[in-house]
Amino acid sequence: MTHATDVLIPGSVDEAVALFGDGDGVTVIGGGTIVVPEITYGRRAPGRTLMLGRAGLAGVSRSGSRVTIGAATPVQDLVGLAAPVGPCASNVADREVRSQGTVGGNLCAGEGPEVPRGDLQGALLAVGATVRSAGSGGITEEPLEDFLPRRGERLILDVSYDEPAAGAFVALDRPHAHDYTALAVSAARLADGSVRVAATGAGWHGTRLPSAEAKADDPPAAGDAALADVTLHDDALASAWYRGKTLPVLVRRALTQLKEHA
Repeated sequence: MTHATDVLIPGSVDEAVALFGDGDGVTVIGGGTIVVPEITYGRRAPGRTLMLGRAGLAGVSRSGSRVTIGAATPVQDLVGLAAPVGPCASNVADREVRSQGTVGGNLCAGEGPEVPRGDLQGALLAVGATVRSAGSGGITEEPLEDFLPRRGERLILDVSYDEPAAGAFVALDRPHAHDYTALAVSAARLADGSVRVAATGAGWHGTRLPSAEAKADDPPAAGDAALADVTLHDDALASAWYRGKTLPVLVRRALTQLKEHA
């Protein structure tokens, strides 16, 4: 039986917000690299589909040190940005996927059926990004770490952050460009001198590592401390045991890179 769906194509940001409403029963498609395969394989059967390609939500802009990225911006457009965001973006799949997939879709990605997703969550957590989104209660702006637990309920409009003084990104290398990232760590030194560290692949979404941040001046100690901030699990890419052995190494490498840029 063919499943019927209403396809909504807003022509402006205001129209997209109005059509999304409180998000109930709405499936959002940006680039479609995550949602369309789920529909194709029957894992999702949308009743109302909101397509954002013409809503005016794409683009990267700057105001001084403040960077603002529209939700429908292709991931590829972030590749030239300073670490950790640019290097993280370049590590997502390959150019074909990055040119189609969007920043909003990546940030709203949940755990896949067998693998972690949402690489940009870690990099943008590390730079202290804030998210402007619409949904129940209207348009709000909040830190990314507060947004991520309810990302399935909101429509991202844009994400913004102050470019850090220095940044670093490290990840487990995979032999094939289309493979998902099993584990990655992003670190940033902000303009006020504080250090933020975050990981992807170490939980159900991107996770800040405050215990590692507290020991940022001692990378080996910070690596060991990071394990207190995560809930590791097995999936198709790696076991919890392997991630537990590898996370301290990646944290140490990221913080060492950060110190080299001091």
